[in-house]
Amino acid sequence: MFSQNRRPPSAIRTAFLLACAVLASCTPLPPAPAPALAVPAAPAAMPAPAWQQPGMQLLHIVPAESLLTITVRRGGALARLGHDHVVASRTLQGVVAPAPGRAQFRFRLDEMSVDEASLRQAAGLATTPSADAIAGTRHNMLVRVLDAERYPWVSIEARRTGDQQEFDADITLHGVTRAVRLPVRIEQAADGRSLQASGSLLLKQSDFGIVPFAVLGGAMAVQDQMELAFRITARQDLSAPGSGASPGR
Repeated sequence: MFSQNRRPPSAIRTAFLLACAVLASCTPLPPAPAPALAVPAAPAAMPAPAWQQPGMQLLHIVPAESLLTITVRRGGALARLGHDHVVASRTLQGVVAPAPGRAQFRFRLDEMSVDEASLRQAAGLATTPSADAIAGTRHNMLVRVLDAERYPWVSIEARRTGDQQEFDADITLHGVTRAVRLPVRIEQAADGRSLQASGSLLLKQSDFGIVPFAVLGGAMAVQDQMELAFRITARQDLSAPGSGASPGR
């Protein structure tokens, strides 16, 4: 427990500030963390969408050319002692149907990366968390905040509205589904066999029943608002495992 040695006031103050930094949203892993969440050896193909019809042209998301990021920012009176964070998925799986303007895709929380240096730079985040801090952030995110073992998947189903650059989307996270209006920019190949879609929007963790991470009575916390951004490439002739629903299913 606590040491019996007496320390001068300046040392106590320094120790307190260091403790605050450790207890931020980027808290390092505890000495005996819970067992790591199991990750399947090969992701199962996503079930065919309910709206899929026989003969419908489907484009399959290319995971290696697609990216979804979520940026969360620090808050609280001691926010300066913590870090903002970027988590990312490079394992999106799903399908896009250009003709009816429908799309369905998903990703696993436990496959997301945390604070890749290039993504932090792209998001304009100036600080650099340590490797221990990044490991702690991942642990807190999956275990303490998102309960990823119970709710491993995030899924998004989108349908085009009258506006060609806007979709209505149902986002399911933490077992809760919310309807949002999703601005999307789409660039489609002339032959219709591939497309790229990108967009972003602001969400609140509390809208999905998530309590944002906080310590020290909220003096160090993660803000409720998070920024979701995506860039998706989809093609008709993709057959790689885990790329999405199989045509004709």
